[in-house]
Amino acid sequence: MGRMTEEDRSLIFFHKGWGSWRMMKEFPLKMWNRRTVDNIIKRIDSESTTARKLGSGRPKSARTAENVEVVSDLICSQEETLHSHLSPREIERHTGISRSSIQRMIKKDLALKQYKRVVGQRLNADCKLKGFHRSHQLLQRFPTDRSVRAVWFTNEKTFTVETPNNTQNDRVYSRGTRKYSVSASRLIRERSHFSRSIMVSVGVSRMGKTRVIFIDPEAKVNSEYYCQHVLGDGLLVDVRNRCQRYLWTLQQDGSPYHTAKK
Repeated sequence: MGRMTEEDRSLIFFHKGWGSWRMMKEFPLKMWNRRTVDNIIKRIDSESTTARKLGSGRPKSARTAENVEVVSDLICSQEETLHSHLSPREIERHTGISRSSIQRMIKKDLALKQYKRVVGQRLNADCKLKGFHRSHQLLQRFPTDRSVRAVWFTNEKTFTVETPNNTQNDRVYSRGTRKYSVSASRLIRERSHFSRSIMVSVGVSRMGKTRVIFIDPEAKVNSEYYCQHVLGDGLLVDVRNRCQRYLWTLQQDGSPYHTAKK
């Protein structure tokens, strides 16, 4: 039986006239315990609420004010030393408090939410200054919402044809008691040294998107091929048809065939 949630208590409160037997029959997937349902119904009849009495239940042994303060200091990075925080598992080794109690402190006592960190490019002072000036130039060039609407961003992406494999779920079951007793053909997943791939190009803006341009797998993508086949026969045709008489801007990254003089 799972833990009785607030939703379960509200459901019992709404159908309090049914009795425990009927409730368990009507909601078999809940897997309630009949004694627990009876106790909640008695509490509803006597106190008109499903909430537990203040101070009831087992007293807290780990989630004390002192432990919560210790976990608060260790789980968050200090302002003067970024990335100095510890994970719940590291806090468990450091303090001796169980990881489940630490996680309850983080969620209930400290009301913290966790966010997954992402990897970004490290920027030095010159790059940050250059980006600041470039942003001001863009604001001067595209001062209105209408001018930003017609900026077309284009880029290329390479997709591998080979199906990705999650090694965590790729398991082999065998009656052999040792791994070496299992055939190598069953344990080894072969892959090509160079996976087949295909490159595509596309342009997007607030006015819409272009069709996907597939690049010939045998082609060498240089400035000549890019200008003729990707832009001339593909992206620019769609952009012109979409914008008609409106002015538009083509925005690209710094790839060599994007910045070539041609």
